[in-house]
Amino acid sequence: MATSTPRTIILAGGGTAGHVNPLLAVADAITARDPQAEVIALGTEVGLEADLVPQAGYELSTIEKVPFPRRPDMAALRFPMQWHRERTKVRQLIEERHACIVVGFGGYASAPAYSAAHHEGIPVVIHEQNARAGMANRLGSRWAAFIGTAYEGTGLRPAKGGRIERVGLPLRPAIAQLAGRLQQDRDATRRANAQELGLDPDRPIVVVTGGSLGAVSLNRAVAANAGTLLAHAQVVHLTGRGKIDEVRDLVASSAGPDAVTGLGEGSEPGRDYHAVPYLERIDKAFACADLVVCRSGAGTVSELTALGLPAVYVPLPIGNGEQRYNAKPVVDAGGGIMVDDADFTAEWVGEHIPPLLADRDRLRTLGDRAWQYGIRDAADRMARRILDLIDEPTSTRSEQ
Repeated sequence: MATSTPRTIILAGGGTAGHVNPLLAVADAITARDPQAEVIALGTEVGLEADLVPQAGYELSTIEKVPFPRRPDMAALRFPMQWHRERTKVRQLIEERHACIVVGFGGYASAPAYSAAHHEGIPVVIHEQNARAGMANRLGSRWAAFIGTAYEGTGLRPAKGGRIERVGLPLRPAIAQLAGRLQQDRDATRRANAQELGLDPDRPIVVVTGGSLGAVSLNRAVAANAGTLLAHAQVVHLTGRGKIDEVRDLVASSAGPDAVTGLGEGSEPGRDYHAVPYLERIDKAFACADLVVCRSGAGTVSELTALGLPAVYVPLPIGNGEQRYNAKPVVDAGGGIMVDDADFTAEWVGEHIPPLLADRDRLRTLGDRAWQYGIRDAADRMARRILDLIDEPTSTRSEQ
């Protein structure tokens, strides 16, 4: 519901598409509920938000990146001054634009924004998309009136009197729209998108993706067993930029030189291994997939469960193991299969994928349980919580 005085809302985050896309989805949901609301995105000049936010029609205010120091070096010595400078910029933005709330999505811009909002006495709201929270959101949670998460058990705790709730991951428009079409008529949606990509809608389709940069271990394990896979399904392999030549060579060795083709207009009849470096509209591949083989980044897991897609998750074996934590609740719910990167070999692919594709009942069960775990209205849930918090009397918040 719109108010007579426009509400100014700062949405802080960015760096990667995984941070920017949820921010923009929530911005859209806020303005859909309150067309008078003034939404300001806060990010940096070097993250993807520098392009994506203006393209989406929103104002972008920027600060410098202030990475938290991880060792006692010169960067650690410079950190206090940099932190103070960037937090001051955010406080000035809050004061000049009369912002009434700060909502953070993690990333470099979020931490100074949380601190500035706390010092200005306005509510802090956090969205955490990972199963294990990042450093910025761990810092901000102590001041948060509301924390929305994509997973249970993130380890975050809100301020006294605050709330935490699993709301899901705010979906980018293409995925949200696809979820709606799949819910209305999954078979027709699958058929239309398969035909558009140059695939046979009457044969099983496996989609393999390691993200925009690809995943070498996934590429090699799947491509090296192309001959076996193609006896059971078509393969859509998004190799990642700079990695397609190795995939083509492996497929040619396994299935012959005439197996590989492209997608859409680049698809040649009679060739069923569709390899391209990247697909801008990956939603079209998801729309016709019977099975997805992928890493388990937070965005990937949330999107696949929102779409009800069975998946083989191969967590990235670096960092603090957050990808394993992302996939585990879905696997525990019966909506996917998880395989360690070291175990995901050509032999594993040949032994497990063909029987899975042949077991239509098991695929259907995996998909149904993924759908049950997934959340499709996260952006609207976040928008409702944000707008309700703004409308909550200040006296009530101060008592919390």
